[in-house]
Amino acid sequence: MNVTMELFNSAFGKNITFVRPFYLGGFYNIPHVKYYYVFLCFVYIMAVLGNGFLLSVIYMVKTLHSPKYIIVFNLAFTDLCGSTALIPKLLDSFLFNRRYIVYEACLAYMFFVSLFGGIQAWTLVTMAYDRVIAICFPLRYHSIVTTKSVAVILLCSWMFLVCFMATLAGFIDRLSFCSSIEIKSFFCDHGPIYQLACNDKSHSYILATIALIVVMCIPLILIVGSYVCISIALSRTISREERLRALETCTSHLILVAIFFLPFVGTNVAVLTSYIHPNARIINSSLTLTVPPLLNPIIYSLKTEEVRNAIKKLCRRFKMNKTAIKL
Repeated sequence: MNVTMELFNSAFGKNITFVRPFYLGGFYNIPHVKYYYVFLCFVYIMAVLGNGFLLSVIYMVKTLHSPKYIIVFNLAFTDLCGSTALIPKLLDSFLFNRRYIVYEACLAYMFFVSLFGGIQAWTLVTMAYDRVIAICFPLRYHSIVTTKSVAVILLCSWMFLVCFMATLAGFIDRLSFCSSIEIKSFFCDHGPIYQLACNDKSHSYILATIALIVVMCIPLILIVGSYVCISIALSRTISREERLRALETCTSHLILVAIFFLPFVGTNVAVLTSYIHPNARIINSSLTLTVPPLLNPIIYSLKTEEVRNAIKKLCRRFKMNKTAIKL
């Protein structure tokens, strides 16, 4: 098997060593860490139920079949997929002490977690675009933000990020791992993996920098820029009531942005400016990836009037159907 793999690598110009599987080395000597794993299990179950419920409501209620809720549907779907890509494997690795993961599975793990994280960020950008058009160009909103335009934006985001994350994984596939196999993270994270390589890893370093810019910096800059435009537009509005009404339509999105970006930014600022214990960094990073999918459907269910009304409509429909069956 090893001889065949070496011949395959030589034929395609690769220099890869498949000696042993990788070892996930996160959560070092944390007391009572099993309680944290139980918490993550609870987070996953609630995220699946919450996002599954939100997807069902949007699908079943025709009044929510609008461009805005296509974006919300995409976010809920991405949250559901992202949680499923990360948490079950995390629990299997650490709760049941199965930390070794084969090379191919590790690359797939990295690809899907990175992909859904990137889609979450760009879906929040698409939401910001929707709010900018609604507030800055209210008379042209329905002609600009159409089902087709939103579908094209989301599809382009998916296609670009699938290609980019596949490229990220492809360059990992060009590296040789001939010494340490311990990934110092709680999942197959791109940075800790390529740093283990013993040949030239400059391309992976460049791609990691681009990934940070594409997934975090550009989306955050675009969202901040969109709210600057919204603030300028609202400052020209004479009526205070109109300003408050417009801001209320943005509160759910602002909360989602804060939940998604602030923990990541805070953790990285802490790492760059002072010492942070590796366990604290790993727990912060794991919460950053697992908590937003839990909170997003709750925020949209409680903070958005259209969703609340849709849920009430479904409840009334269910009661009427139940009464009809009894009769």
